[in-house]
Order: sequence, then C-alpha cells, then structure tokens
Amino acid sequence: MKQIQFSTTTSLDLQNFDTLIVPVFEDANIPKQLQNLALDKLVKNLIKSNDFKASSAKTLMLITQEKINRICLVGVGKQNKITDKSYLKICQAIAKEINQSGAKNCLNLINSIFTAKNSGSLYQATLSMQQSQYDYIHPSRGEHKAKKTYLEKMVFFNKDNMQNKQSIQQAQATANGMQLTQDLANMPSNFCTPSYLAKTAKQLAKDYGFECNVLEREQMIKMGMGSFMSVAQGCATPPKMICLSYQGSNNKDDAPIALVGKGVTFDTGGISLKPGAGMDEMKYDMGGAATVLGVFKALGELKPKINVVGVIPSTENMPSGDAIKPGDVVTSLSGQTIEILNTDAEGRLILCDALTYTQKTYQPKQIIDMATLTGACIIALGHHISAILGNNQQLIDDLLTASNTTYDRFWQLPLSEEYDEQLKSNFADMANIGGKGAGTITAAQFLARFTKNVAWAHLDIAGTAWTSGINKGATGRPVPALVEFLTKNG
Repeated sequence: MKQIQFSTTTSLDLQNFDTLIVPVFEDANIPKQLQNLALDKLVKNLIKSNDFKASSAKTLMLITQEKINRICLVGVGKQNKITDKSYLKICQAIAKEINQSGAKNCLNLINSIFTAKNSGSLYQATLSMQQSQYDYIHPSRGEHKAKKTYLEKMVFFNKDNMQNKQSIQQAQATANGMQLTQDLANMPSNFCTPSYLAKTAKQLAKDYGFECNVLEREQMIKMGMGSFMSVAQGCATPPKMICLSYQGSNNKDDAPIALVGKGVTFDTGGISLKPGAGMDEMKYDMGGAATVLGVFKALGELKPKINVVGVIPSTENMPSGDAIKPGDVVTSLSGQTIEILNTDAEGRLILCDALTYTQKTYQPKQIIDMATLTGACIIALGHHISAILGNNQQLIDDLLTASNTTYDRFWQLPLSEEYDEQLKSNFADMANIGGKGAGTITAAQFLARFTKNVAWAHLDIAGTAWTSGINKGATGRPVPALVEFLTKNG
C-alpha cells in the first residue's frame, strides 16, 4: 500500500500544490474561511447550469490553466446537517476522485466545513485517503496489476496543533494495521495457515521489538487444552497458539490489556458440515486473529505507553476420521467439561482455552476477545455494526466510545442467567451451543464461564469483518476501534 504524506497548514498559500479540494454546501456556498479564494461565482454558475450538484459526496474535478492544475469540488450537503456517516462518505468520495486523477500534491480544505476545531474530522479524512490505497497483492492473483495512483502528499487546512498531528498519525498507523488484517483475511486458506499466522507474528516481533512465543500441538495437549485440541484433532495442518507481547508502559510490571483473536483459517464446520454455497468465505473465519495482528502493527508504529498482549488460537476445522463428533465430551484447560453438540460451534471451543491460558500466563487487567463467531449476529445487526458483550460495564462503555469515535461501531447485547440456562448439559458441565434462540448471546455466555475473574469484553465481528458479493473482501475492522481504545485507555 502506497504511503501518503499527511500534514496540516494554517496558510492558504497555493503555490506548492497541484490540486485544491474545496467543500461546497448545498446552497452553493463555500465555508467562510475560504471566501478569499474567489470561487463563489464559479461554484454558483456550475450549480445554476446543472453541471454540479452539491449534495453530499458528489464531486466534480475541474482542470485549470493556473499553477493549481485541478480544483476538486465536493458537495457536503446542508450546513449543520453533516452526520458521521455522511462525512465518511464525503471523505471516501474525495479519495476516489483524487485516485482517478493525476493529483500528486493536494491541499484539502474539507475540515473547514466545521466551525470548531475537530481533530476527529482529520482522523477520518486521513484514514479514508490512506485506506483507499489498499490493493490485495498476492501470487494467487496471477498477473493482477497493482493500483496506479499518483498522490504523494495531502495537506489539510486546519489549526496545526499536537492533537491534530496525533490524529493524523493514529489514522495512518491504523490504516497500515488494517492493511495487514485485510491481507491475511483475503489470502486463500492454503496460503494463510496457522503456521503462516505464526510466521507473520514472528516478523512483527522482529520489526517492532515485540516478544513472540508460539505453542505447538504437543505442548498444548500436555498443558490440557482439551477443548482447543478437540477442534484441531481432525486437521493435518498443525495448530498454533500464537502469543505476542508489547511493553510500552514506563512500568514494565503494569498488568497488560489482552487481545484474544479467533484464528480458524478455514471452517468447514467439521462433522457438522456447512452447506457448500458460500463456504469459500470461511477463509475469513480467522478475522479475529487478523485483527490482533493488525492492531499490533499499529501499536508498533504508534508506540503508546501501555502494555498489551495478543493471544491467537489458530487451527482449521475439518471433517476427517479423527475429527471430534457431536455428543463427544472434552475437558477444557480450566477443568470444565464441554459436551460438543455441534462441531460447527468451534470458535468458542478454541477461545475458551485461549482465554484461560491468557489469564494464567499474563494476569491481564482486561481481556477483549474478537471472533467471527455467530451467524446469529448477522441476523441481529446485519453488516454495519459489531456486537459487544461482557462482564464489566466500564470496559464496554470505553469500547463503545472508541467505536463511535472511529465510526467502527459496536452495539451492546445483554448477558444474563436466563440465557445461561440454555447451555445446560446432562453429560458435562455445559454444552457448546444453546439452541436456536439468542445465538450470539449464548455464545458469549459460554465464554463468560471462562472469564469470571477478570474484566472481559467479547466482540462478535461475524457481520463486519468482510463483505460478500461483487466487492467481496476483508474490511480491516475492528482495528480502528481497538487502536483508539488502546491509545486512549491504556
């Protein structure tokens, strides 16, 4: 992904730029701060002649004979009616227009639509522009030609202070983390195996000075990870427990925040086999693992003063003669027994041992797990918002704030004893599914049995980690919200 240089300026000196990006309100006005650019008459004539509509996210690129070669007009809709969603679309529209042009050095005036200082607007504009450079490049694509873009530098017209610089830095580091998350999730599962995820983690450790430890099958069996190993036992591909540690706090003994990500690199459902249609998308079932690695890349670039550990249980879920069967009972690392009623509810089986291992090994002050866990989450929330559940309301509230700040949104679902009743088993401490109703909640209730003594939040990203259809691909979510949370709540 091509890296763009971002900065801010308080000057409207146009001499160093070949492209000017100008926001236009629906009433044909431009922000007052820009009046001395003498564009009012031009804009009004364009709108009057129906050559440009200033409705939200509409763009028009004008070619000039002046030193500024291009003027990119972008509609922003009605004044004081700009929402988080409409602003995101405006930023994405600018990125698309610029990438289709020969622009190299841009002065972006989009932030002038806000009357007050708004570093969040710079964050979103930077993230959208840098993310627009993403292109999946891999040998599996054969002769695919990489995106050709010319943009090298984008400068925002805004008060140049430390908060704005930090917003830009965080946005660019987040975009770089999202790129890694997208690359890993988009990669075919015969390339992105548990071993490849482990190799990626080791490379991050080498690049940024993290500590990395990878547990092998024999070690995990000896430790007693019967739940995780029950999923892995049907697979020829070796499972891995991948552990990363970032120590940025001034006090190395500060308890870390732990990120635990589901890393099922391909999910057939096991003996409880999934339908064939759309099964290719089950390469995305390691979206939680990819998120952890993407967040660590961003941490390596930002270097916040915080201690963070990442734990990734990774395996395939395959139907074979050795595979676990419905009705089998296994013993988890915590000592609790589990009746496996459905082998396609495997994510919680690998996560529960990872959660126990994380607590025993790192004694974290908070745990956040993330997983493409339940189809029920898509039924409940669609593909726009991730579900969040947990046992600590302050942690959940902090994550909700981070999600709203970055527009990488979460929505809280409840946990309670009533839902816990659905996990009862006549043959073990619990079943691994809770029936048809409230599938996202009962999955979290299952994980809650392994996180009773620590502040814990669970993110179900089944609906948001990738998109289907003609634009199929990984989204890089929820890297933005987690980076925001870690930088603000460490």
